[in-house]
Amino acid sequence: MFYFGIEHEVAFLNQEGKFADFTHTKFADFAQIVERLPTYPSDYPQLRVGDAGIKKKRWYIEGFERFADSDQPIDCLAKGIEIRTTIHTDIQGAVNELSESFRLLQELAVSFGYTPVLASFNPYKTVFEPQPPLNNFEIKQLQAYPDEQTANIYMVSYGPDLNISVADMSTEKLIDIGRKLTYYSPYIVPFTYSSPFYNGSLWEGLSVRTFIRTGKRSATLVFVEKKEQLIPSVPSLTKVARIPAEIGRIEFKAFDSCDEFNLYAALLALLKGLILDETLQGRLTVPDTALHQLSAKSGFDNEEIFANAKKVLQASELALNDDPDVKLLTPLKIILEQRKSKSHELIEKFQNLGSIEEVLRQTY
Repeated sequence: MFYFGIEHEVAFLNQEGKFADFTHTKFADFAQIVERLPTYPSDYPQLRVGDAGIKKKRWYIEGFERFADSDQPIDCLAKGIEIRTTIHTDIQGAVNELSESFRLLQELAVSFGYTPVLASFNPYKTVFEPQPPLNNFEIKQLQAYPDEQTANIYMVSYGPDLNISVADMSTEKLIDIGRKLTYYSPYIVPFTYSSPFYNGSLWEGLSVRTFIRTGKRSATLVFVEKKEQLIPSVPSLTKVARIPAEIGRIEFKAFDSCDEFNLYAALLALLKGLILDETLQGRLTVPDTALHQLSAKSGFDNEEIFANAKKVLQASELALNDDPDVKLLTPLKIILEQRKSKSHELIEKFQNLGSIEEVLRQTY
């Protein structure tokens, strides 16, 4: 039995038509939107609320929490709003819930003057520098968690977590799958490339998000039950589950964001096939930075990336065999055949319109 979930980060243009990021968007600006969205009591205990209480709903504000001299947050610098689905036993169920949650968010956001736009990397800000600078307490907090030290990256990048788990899978097998997905990551991430903008203009490739984050942030994260099951690595491949519903979860974190949610269905089917597959032998604990950067620049125009993506897609299709989810792979076959990602479309529109904001308005 497979289980599926999706976490999807949404960026916005504000009332003035500017990209709404931490430089001129307050926590309260997004909080007024989230406040009006519904709460579903039956979602718990499968959704984690967290210590700060920000994650009370299917929607929550993604950002960087600030502290004074204790564990109580005093502020949160906002980056956007994340939507997360509950756990589903079928892929389409997760995608349908995401679509409905996005529709509700979009309706409310627009009423407050915010327009959801597709972004996988902040088109204007290249780094996040907390203002005021971090205090001693915050520095000590971050030093305790190596992955938290990359806030300068996650505050300017947006992307999905595609979550998948299999009932009764052993920890050993779980970690093996995590290492497998980390190895094949540079070949499958081009299906989603959607971050061709950097520092107010076009970047010289297809995914600045992939180019900058890989190697510093996890491609795959596996949630284990106990501390002694962790494998030491930077970035982390393993993490101790924070609630029982997280035990055994495999989170694939390297894809760019998609504004066509059926593509998430295709990608979850691809990951499901890769979990079932027993032919692909590549394994890595830490993502291959150089290969991801090559992939980020050229995507499927690079013959090595293209050939391996084809091999991975075929292996997934064969492993799914007569599973109905095999049909969900069709959009990936089309992308591979055309060697085109969302970034190609965004670049072309920018060349015609000359404005990043105008291009972003045409997403979703």
